[in-house]
Amino acid sequence: MFAIVRTGGKQYRVAAGDKIVVEKLAGEAGDSITFDDILLAGDGDEMKSTKGLKVGAEIIAQAKADKVVVFKKRRRHNYRRKMGHRQQHTILKIVSVGDSKVEKKAEAKADAKPATKAEAAPKAEAKAPAAKKAAPAKAKADAKPAAAKKAPAKKAEPAKKPAAKKAAPKKDA
Repeated sequence: MFAIVRTGGKQYRVAAGDKIVVEKLAGEAGDSITFDDILLAGDGDEMKSTKGLKVGAEIIAQAKADKVVVFKKRRRHNYRRKMGHRQQHTILKIVSVGDSKVEKKAEAKADAKPATKAEAAPKAEAKAPAAKKAAPAKAKADAKPAAAKKAPAKKAEPAKKPAAKKAAPKKDA
């Protein structure tokens, strides 16, 4: 089965297992994306309804295209400008074309990620108060010896000599 999806102002013909390069999309490598904007779908020569159809993809990498050099020149006017540009793009692997597979995978990944974050948050909070209680005890123990020690007294610097007086200007008679 194939589908034509629209993203980044362009249209792509995709099938399960294809790798495509599209304009930059938000996300990191390993994240999954679902395309809802399906223009056409088919299986062989048959065209299918796009109602409720979704295309699932996985981000492989975020990368940059080759450098494009922009050079402007006006002859005989000593005018030259050189600039470069590298367009950012995302490399995707199409996981599935259809509605049932995509929703199940997206829900499974969505359910797994918040559960681990929720479990990690209470553990971090539980450790934080214990660390705070231990820190003041150490501070008090360290404060006493520090108070007993005094910094060595600074040596007196030798007095500076006053600046030499300027001689009075001579008067010519």
